[in-house]
Amino acid sequence: MIDLKLLPTDPGCYAYKNTDAAIIYIGKAKNLKKRVSSYFTKTHEDPKTKALVNETADIELFVTSNEVEALILENNLVKQHQPKYNILLKDARSYAYLLVTDETYPRLLTSRKKDARGSLYGPFVSGEYRELVRKLLVNSFKLRTCKRLPKRACLRYHIGLCNAPCEAKETRHEYDSRVETVKHFLKGNVNALKKELKNEMHEQSHTQHYEQAKTIRDQLHALEYLEVRQNVEQKRNYDENVMNFVREDNTVHMIVFTLNKGVLATKQEFSFPHSEDFLDEFIKQYYAENPIPSRILIPHPLADKTIQIYLTHVRGANVRIHIPQRGSRKELLDLVKRNVEVSLVKENYRVTDLKEKLELNFNPVVIEGFDVSHTQGTYVVGSMVRFVNGTADKTGYRRFKMRSYQSNDDFQGIYEIVKRRYTRLKAESKQYPDLILIDGGRGQLNAAIKALREINAHIPLVSLAKQEEELYMPGKPEPLRLDKKSDGLRLLMNVRDESHRFAITYHQLLRKKGFIP
Repeated sequence: MIDLKLLPTDPGCYAYKNTDAAIIYIGKAKNLKKRVSSYFTKTHEDPKTKALVNETADIELFVTSNEVEALILENNLVKQHQPKYNILLKDARSYAYLLVTDETYPRLLTSRKKDARGSLYGPFVSGEYRELVRKLLVNSFKLRTCKRLPKRACLRYHIGLCNAPCEAKETRHEYDSRVETVKHFLKGNVNALKKELKNEMHEQSHTQHYEQAKTIRDQLHALEYLEVRQNVEQKRNYDENVMNFVREDNTVHMIVFTLNKGVLATKQEFSFPHSEDFLDEFIKQYYAENPIPSRILIPHPLADKTIQIYLTHVRGANVRIHIPQRGSRKELLDLVKRNVEVSLVKENYRVTDLKEKLELNFNPVVIEGFDVSHTQGTYVVGSMVRFVNGTADKTGYRRFKMRSYQSNDDFQGIYEIVKRRYTRLKAESKQYPDLILIDGGRGQLNAAIKALREINAHIPLVSLAKQEEELYMPGKPEPLRLDKKSDGLRLLMNVRDESHRFAITYHQLLRKKGFIP
């Protein structure tokens, strides 16, 4: 578990994970530090909460700009992951929007359908505020409420709440002009109307009409609600990726938000060595393995302007790479950067925790993990993954076809790929990793030790066996058993599981091709 003192005080969502890295609970908070800490610093009487705390092994954080965004994101994440400890939002309907219809004389309605005909604004988390805003705008701007235009003016005309377009008592242009003003306010530009209402509220209060002043105060609160910008869920008819990063010494830490039709779908984290045109290289490698969206938001221009043309060609449709300077997209870009900063604190803590658990003299910033995969001794392959500051650096991944044998001898497999990897690094005078992790037990560890000794390479080395999650270390007869909630162990498990996944993926690829080395 992460040190609670390191948690951010920002609003956002938190996802609790078990030892299998499965999400078991998702919640939102106005202050992430206070909310998450309350789970682990208090005694809970509720059996469900007790069970949740005991089962939680890891936490993933999503920082948002405000509490409204957090609540919307919580709703989306619960629907996406269906955590077993969440019950309130699983079957909840999506939050509603306000809809300005595309009729001849538009109306202002509530809609839960994102494909409704007209202009959508929102979503609104509070149904009470949403209805208050709707009524305020309908009455203030005298918008019609009838489903069909009647032949005669209704009661709303006679009490001054409608100008009776049904009897042509105003022109289409006059009505549309007020509708455009309503749209303007719904986009969050409400300062002029707020000023007018504040003056009226003070006047009503001054003349001791307190009920009327209270009503206007509620209307002002509703308008202030419109100013809460919601970056997490926005009405858009296209998919987009938002990329931002933080550079720490010679390492770049990157996060990619994927938004599907304006809804945050996934968050991916990467770390890799800094280079002059690292953003260009990252984008090319990322989209070699991931779907290309219609829009990509990045913090600064690319050095190679042809990348946008290339992505458009591969996608078969137009791709726009955008560098926002202001507005909601800039806010979204800044939000991704804030998530990078929060994640970096967490991963740095994991690295520090691992240093203490393994009694190292330095932080294991760079970890390389190895595994072997085969089917009864056929299509034998090896994998190597690289983690930097606790995050996968996929630019450093390597895969191996076995040269010395074809059998189900995992020890020989580990020996070969470890020796090949570090013989090459030594020949090229490249830097060794801070730590090597082998997927397996004592036998796999000894095979790696033999390989390193033969090339006179001195690199800290451990192996991690599945099931009991036992750590085997050179010179220690007994395995080290860490708490399964330990941040250091969680980091090693991530490296081990990723090397296993990468090896199996390559093995399956060769089997599919019918390749025999």
